[in-house]
Amino acid sequence: MLTYTEDELLRFVEESNRIEGLYTIEADIAAHEEFFSQPNVAPSDLERLVFKLQPGAVLRHAAGLDVVVGDHRPPPGGSTVVRALHLPLTDVSFRRMPPWQAHRAYESLHPFTDGNGRSGRALWAWQMLHHDHHPGIRLGFLHAFYYQTLAQDDGDWFRKAVLRTELQGWWRARRLRRELSR
Repeated sequence: MLTYTEDELLRFVEESNRIEGLYTIEADIAAHEEFFSQPNVAPSDLERLVFKLQPGAVLRHAAGLDVVVGDHRPPPGGSTVVRALHLPLTDVSFRRMPPWQAHRAYESLHPFTDGNGRSGRALWAWQMLHHDHHPGIRLGFLHAFYYQTLAQDDGDWFRKAVLRTELQGWWRARRLRRELSR
């Protein structure tokens, strides 16, 4: 069920733009409203959104349309990017991928030459709104994504840290016993 208030939409778009160091204009809000109104999301919907948010940015459909994002090296531009974009969008449409995972897949692919952050957050919000994920966009992206990230933690890192600490203690004790027995 697609429900959000004008204030929630404005706060979401402002937060998304603020992350990029941009000011929000009416056209940004209108572009998000149009995107959120789509019953499903196809690459062409994202292309329309990115064109409105970041004129000049294009889908990395051709060789040479490569990007670097900090230390991250997304796949090189070409038909592989277009095919790879269909995978998470299909999973999103059929509710096979939660918003947190879909956002990570989209951002890792970085399918456009620019505008991936804002379009990725818009895709996350579309999914939160269309698939009734609590709390929708009320908390904003950063707040809700933080909770989604914590929910993905299975505690494995903690178990490994405890095991590593226990093993280090065992080896230290063994070494100390050996040294004392000399």
